[in-house]
Amino acid sequence: MSLHAKKAVREMLDDDIYASNDLSIQIPKYKFPSDESDPRHVYSIVHDELMLDGNSRQNLATFCQTWVEPEVHKLMDECIDKNMVDKDEYPQTAENEARCVHMLADLWNSPHGADTVGCSTTGSSEAAMLGGMAMKRRWEAKRKKQGKSIDKPNLITGPVQICWHKFARYWDIELREIPLEGNRFIMTPEEVMKRCDENTIGVVPTLGVTFTCQFEPVQAVSEALDQYETETGIDIPIHVDGASGGFLAPFCAPELVWDFRLPRVKSINSSGHKFGLAPLGAGWIIWREESDLPEELVFCVNYLGGNMRDIALNFSRPGGQIVCQYYNFLRLGKEGYRRIHTACYETAQYLSAEIAKLGPFEIIYGGRMDSGIPALCWRIREGLRPGFTLYDLADRLRARGWQVPAYSLPPNRQDLAIQRILVRHGVSRDLAALLLEDMKRALEYFEQHPIQTPLTEDEASGFHH
Repeated sequence: MSLHAKKAVREMLDDDIYASNDLSIQIPKYKFPSDESDPRHVYSIVHDELMLDGNSRQNLATFCQTWVEPEVHKLMDECIDKNMVDKDEYPQTAENEARCVHMLADLWNSPHGADTVGCSTTGSSEAAMLGGMAMKRRWEAKRKKQGKSIDKPNLITGPVQICWHKFARYWDIELREIPLEGNRFIMTPEEVMKRCDENTIGVVPTLGVTFTCQFEPVQAVSEALDQYETETGIDIPIHVDGASGGFLAPFCAPELVWDFRLPRVKSINSSGHKFGLAPLGAGWIIWREESDLPEELVFCVNYLGGNMRDIALNFSRPGGQIVCQYYNFLRLGKEGYRRIHTACYETAQYLSAEIAKLGPFEIIYGGRMDSGIPALCWRIREGLRPGFTLYDLADRLRARGWQVPAYSLPPNRQDLAIQRILVRHGVSRDLAALLLEDMKRALEYFEQHPIQTPLTEDEASGFHH
């Protein structure tokens, strides 16, 4: 081969990413590189490593949105340089956020004429902590006015997501989390009343409990607290953790009373990046009245070019998610959200009915619009030992790419393991059918290769007797 030809071949290989010198050696993983590299080569390295992540569309454990419209991708790209906190430099992004707050106040039935306030956050955990801080500050102000101690605040919840445990620990609050009992997996008014006293800063019902996906009875709890105030004079507010349900109930169960229609509900948090259909990194906190947000939680910042109000725990954060949330509100309206979420509920109900037919499983919650989110959870039928556990089934399904989590319930039902599926926008009926086929194959495999010794018919009969 001529020298000219060899040079041409080398140039062709230099143009081939995987034949390049950069990719012919392993790059440093835990030490800072000394030299720069070709951006195409580095992109290929990172891109290829990401192939080892799971397929997010098959992740039926997450509550977060994993599919968005092409227009949302475009808006996220256009907003990559927008800082949500810098309202002077990006006034229209700030205006979009303010419009979303007004829209959510309307969606959650803020009273006519109320001076409702709120803000976006990085997610529902930050929003929940802001709501909790406001409850604590209001309680402290009331106690100081009465000349009473502020040493022992407590917060009453049902089985809650970990953000409330963090809030209680970070802000030195006793968390009175109602333990589960028997087949009661959520908060009830009776259990709340057992734990109320003058040091209770608030009660937090969850509209879509993480573990079983059920709605907790906000209206019934509110009525019980009304009666408690009549009897004791102690006024205890409600903060609704609507991380999931806040973007579901208004569209699919509008008759369900859980929001600002109840005067005792002072604040609501929700995740825009869950059933609000926004990209990851969008949360919301709304207070019923401006007076429900203590002034000491509001900061004025003037060193970014203007005098701006800042409420969030974070400072600099991306604005694209909020712009895309605004896009979704305009794009879908109530009818669009109702149509999308109804399809999710119907798929959850389909999966629930079909999984119940498989034999070993008992459905705990099956995706009813008026009692929970579009999801389902199940347990192995009591007294049955089918040769596998739900953890084994989760592992078997993981081999096919499905993430269907199995986990034990919180106190006092740690003895009970359940499995859960979240049905989000993008989890189609066809995907659900494919999952069912893989579940059937997994059950056939366990029948041939049991991991545990199944109960005999005589043993099973003796157990039931």
